[in-house]
Amino acid sequence: MTDAEASAPAVTLGILIFPGFPMACLTSCIEPLRAANEIAGREAFRWKVIAEDEGPVESSARVSFAPDCTLTEAGDLDLLLFTASPNARFAIPARANAALQRYQRGKTRLGAISGGVFALARTGLTGENPLSVHWCYEAAFQAEFPDLPAQSTVICEDGAYTTISGASAAFDHMLTLIETQLGGDIMAEVACWFQHPYIRSAAAAQKTPAHDTAKSKDLLPKQVERAIEHFTEHVESPIQISKVAEAVGVSTRSLERSFKEATGQSPLKYYRKIRMKQARQLVLYSNTPVTEVAFMVGYATPGAFLRHYRESFGITPIADRRAKNSMRVKGSDALPS
Repeated sequence: MTDAEASAPAVTLGILIFPGFPMACLTSCIEPLRAANEIAGREAFRWKVIAEDEGPVESSARVSFAPDCTLTEAGDLDLLLFTASPNARFAIPARANAALQRYQRGKTRLGAISGGVFALARTGLTGENPLSVHWCYEAAFQAEFPDLPAQSTVICEDGAYTTISGASAAFDHMLTLIETQLGGDIMAEVACWFQHPYIRSAAAAQKTPAHDTAKSKDLLPKQVERAIEHFTEHVESPIQISKVAEAVGVSTRSLERSFKEATGQSPLKYYRKIRMKQARQLVLYSNTPVTEVAFMVGYATPGAFLRHYRESFGITPIADRRAKNSMRVKGSDALPS
């Protein structure tokens, strides 16, 4: 560690938690910073768990956390990150926005982790800043905020905001802060403490799963990966499998064979699963009417959509939404982190 690093002032992180927040996002911020302080032998990082109001806040795992302070009382912060479910909102938006604007005037950088990006976007403060959105929330985010630029990188720091796609990416970002504050040696030691060997850059693409396989999409054969990209780009306006095969430079039969070998299913069935997955995002994480969801994922009439949704998830869209809302009322909005 250099003398400059040893004498640098402490960095203070605020973590703003909402009811139903993913607990992993909180611990992925605090634990690497705690370890860095211990290794460095000094308080290079401080953190505060913040809530809109006093009183315990229950996470999606039903573990409650007592905040250190409220949003209006947090004092000086270098970075304030929202962590929340996609459905989270401030109880008193005007009061919260006034506090957030005071932080920004005081040079606090705002940001969000995972579903917290929804609460951040709902403040209306982000303007045209690009925001990192977890792949599992992308459809719901674009439906609610069609004019906001969403990115598929693990972290986005372009512009005035820091948005982080999930808990693992939050750990990556904390390691970057540690390297800046304390140097690469301590950062590497922290990473090794937690057996976190691969530190992704902010520009790294999010890993997305290949349906019904043990692989991520980028590990599939190239023609299959490219075909999936075409499917994803044509959810609202369905494209014929023959056109997709032509676009990736193979015959329809060859594409069908490659899909069967790589995923165990036909391209058509895989394509339908993509559309159903996107539909379920909209059902669970938006208030879009179910009939409109059907049109948004390429169905001309609701009948076939309702049948395919039930075949895919064993429940109707309306019942699925009601079940999710019931869990949310109980404080158990289980979400990816």
